[in-house]
Amino acid sequence: MDVSILSFGASALGSVFRATDDSESLRVVEHAVKSGINYIDTAPWYGHGKSESVLGKALQNIPRETYYLSTKVCRYLPETAKMFDFSAERTIRSVDESLQRLGLEYVDVIQVHDMEFAPNLDIVIQETLPALQKVKDSGKAKFIGITGYPLENFKTVLERSQVKIDTILTYCHGSMNDNSLVDYLPYFKEKGVGVVNASPISMGLLSNRGPPSWHPATDDIKEACMKAVAYCQSKDVDISKLAMKFILDQEDIPTTLVSTASLANLDKNLASVFTELTELEKSTLEEVMDK
Repeated sequence: MDVSILSFGASALGSVFRATDDSESLRVVEHAVKSGINYIDTAPWYGHGKSESVLGKALQNIPRETYYLSTKVCRYLPETAKMFDFSAERTIRSVDESLQRLGLEYVDVIQVHDMEFAPNLDIVIQETLPALQKVKDSGKAKFIGITGYPLENFKTVLERSQVKIDTILTYCHGSMNDNSLVDYLPYFKEKGVGVVNASPISMGLLSNRGPPSWHPATDDIKEACMKAVAYCQSKDVDISKLAMKFILDQEDIPTTLVSTASLANLDKNLASVFTELTELEKSTLEEVMDK
């Protein structure tokens, strides 16, 4: 897949960050594709089906050949006991449910959602991934992917899986405060695995609004990011703009996912691809990274 440098995360369409207006969400998807974004990512977990359903409505008016679409399996409902299910049976059923919500005959990438929450990685390797191979063989998906936060898990699964894995998606490791994804890129390239980077503003750490109350970062990381935000504000510079440019300028990262259900925010993200930083913004970025 030849993907756009900026890709669209549809999680926001499921109202996972705030209450959203579905009519605006439909316009956001259309505007994203018209603006050159060709990779869209969603999951049953986002709004417990709402993200896929709203996205499905938006895609009715968009030619199928203009975008690649990825969704996920294994993460479903908010109740702890029902949140994860890595079994083969549930995995295959989940794909059919997603296709129905999306109104599509196939997805481009089907991914295991957050592998680290499986009872162990053996289940992912021996049960979930072989089920996804059956999905691929049936024509309901073209590629198979794995997602999660711990980077070392990707190596473990890629080394041991009998099923060919085409993509990995990880988040908060390609950003100003944690750029450790870069250390793994040569390995993924050697394995022929496509890389999707998500959350360049580290789930709100690198924003004027700050992280949500549930953010899992440790206190020292939150404090360092707060100081970085305050420093940028003292220079009248938007740290989120710096965060986007910091990652988009790294040519070895094929695509970075950003999620929004706001037309104004989408335009800001698009502008970060095409607009160079001012001299003040460049120097502020360098100073923040040095500090």
